[in-house]
Amino acid sequence: MNRFAPFVSILFFVFFSHDVIGQDWKYDFDEAKSLAKEKDQNIVLFFTGSDWCPPCIRLERKILSNEEFIEFTDQKFVWVKADFPKRKKNKLSLAQQKKNEELAQKYNRKWVFPVILVLDKEGKVLGATGYRRNLDVKGYISLLTSFDSFGR
Repeated sequence: MNRFAPFVSILFFVFFSHDVIGQDWKYDFDEAKSLAKEKDQNIVLFFTGSDWCPPCIRLERKILSNEEFIEFTDQKFVWVKADFPKRKKNKLSLAQQKKNEELAQKYNRKWVFPVILVLDKEGKVLGATGYRRNLDVKGYISLLTSFDSFGR
């Protein structure tokens, strides 16, 4: 056995474990609405093409996977992801595809990607945005908070 194997394993974990952190995504909108009512939180609905849409990929990597963003938003929102991958290896189940298509029919009829919607507990849209190159993590937090406080 290679005597460097444990050392290499530890280095690999240290350098790449930060990518594991992410939102607590829900994939069922009805479940998310129930949880939002229970927690008295609003919903963030994220439409993405996770394996073909460059702005979607950048948004997830630069903003949605950021620790500061996750800590803030997990306290404020219930997260729902409606993904529309194209690659065969990322194919969703037929049931999940149908759920995502139904969400798109209601909330994203023009099939624009990425789209982030802030919804109230009943599913009413409070605000919408997409990928904005000029916004950093704090900018997105501020933007989502402004949608969240709309009408309250």
